[in-house]
Amino acid sequence: MDYISNILFAILLLVGVGFFVKNIKRLSRNIKLGKDVKVDDNKSLRWKNMAKIALGQTKMVVRPVAGFLHIIVYAGFIIINIEVFEIIIDGLFGTHRVLSFLGSFYNVLIGSFEILALLVIVSVVIFWIRRNVIKIKRFVKPEMEGWPKNDGNLILYIELLLMTLFLVMNAADYQLQLLDTPHYTKAGAFPISQFITSIFGDMSVSSLIIIERATWWLHIAGILFFLNYLYYSKHLHILLAFPNTYYGSVKPKGQFTNLDAVTKEVKLMMDPNADPFAAPAEDAPIPEKFGASDVQDLNWVQLLNAYSCTECGRCTSSCPANLTGKKLSPRKIMMDTRDRLEEVGKNIDANNGVFKDDSKQLLGDYISSEELWACTSCNACVEECPISIDPLSIIVDMRRYLVMEQSAAPTELNNMMSNIENNGAPWPYNQMDRLNWVKE
Repeated sequence: MDYISNILFAILLLVGVGFFVKNIKRLSRNIKLGKDVKVDDNKSLRWKNMAKIALGQTKMVVRPVAGFLHIIVYAGFIIINIEVFEIIIDGLFGTHRVLSFLGSFYNVLIGSFEILALLVIVSVVIFWIRRNVIKIKRFVKPEMEGWPKNDGNLILYIELLLMTLFLVMNAADYQLQLLDTPHYTKAGAFPISQFITSIFGDMSVSSLIIIERATWWLHIAGILFFLNYLYYSKHLHILLAFPNTYYGSVKPKGQFTNLDAVTKEVKLMMDPNADPFAAPAEDAPIPEKFGASDVQDLNWVQLLNAYSCTECGRCTSSCPANLTGKKLSPRKIMMDTRDRLEEVGKNIDANNGVFKDDSKQLLGDYISSEELWACTSCNACVEECPISIDPLSIIVDMRRYLVMEQSAAPTELNNMMSNIENNGAPWPYNQMDRLNWVKE
């Protein structure tokens, strides 16, 4: 019977990990649809940022309540993986608490896991109250209706269930140890689950074994389900926060990137030997599109940003345009980019690896020009993001497309550009008349 149990566990593990690998391949393929960009500069600073921001959670604690609670849940996710490692070994080889040879240290580990599990349960309940009872403003924005709201709550329910199963499993295990049940090695400290054992009352050993085995199987199955659910959830940042913070921009926030195509044009204009009216060579490459109108026009780091978005809304809650009632929400920019990228990925899957035009694009069908022009380029969203996402870079690239490909800048901006060209200043006054206002 144990032999069959081990085989079933191995099959469950292979299926769970198999689907996870498939999702990771799909994720990697979609991100690589973006343009190539070199991010191999300042490696030491990048490693430092990853350690400080992704691992150290330094930007989370800027908002102390949410930050502290998130650290508890984050620590629970990281540390309890040790317990998952033991479950996998026990499941494959039919052992019981295989790491118990660690002695007193093992007792400390299990005790710490239990305390942490209780803290995670408390934190998850508080998170749920903040989202659904208090209804903090950044969680009730228009882009958070429907699936995003349900996804956030579903994650909380899964975490609550996993921690509860862990404690009930330990409680049944502890009771079986006290009854000197064969196979249940006396090992571990149970500072929390020992108080749950009272609910078992006078249950027989066979009933306790059923409870312990059922919660054990449900716990590991739940973890594998959660692992595969990540791809469809905002909690994908659990995996992507590390590469995202590593590849995040290390340049000053006010420094914009130059388009290579524009640089080439300027150099051509400044070359006295160049013929501006010369026809391009027959084998000349197709001119590069200025800016971005769809996800394929963005670079792969921007697409990584989109998948990494936690939907926490810190960017939107600090955006001056959004605070003054404008339509722009930096969080929505990232969510729209991810949704469009997923749509493009499904299109490719449905057409044997080739993208077929679907008469849609990111600009217009997902993100409106009104949203883009509401941005003040202040970088508040970039500064606030706890994992170094840069919504502004996407906004700027799409505005470049509007201006340089479609000549679709707002009238006010066109007037300003004309004034700069003609008068050397944004105002419609001749340079000779610029100081006349002093006389008034």
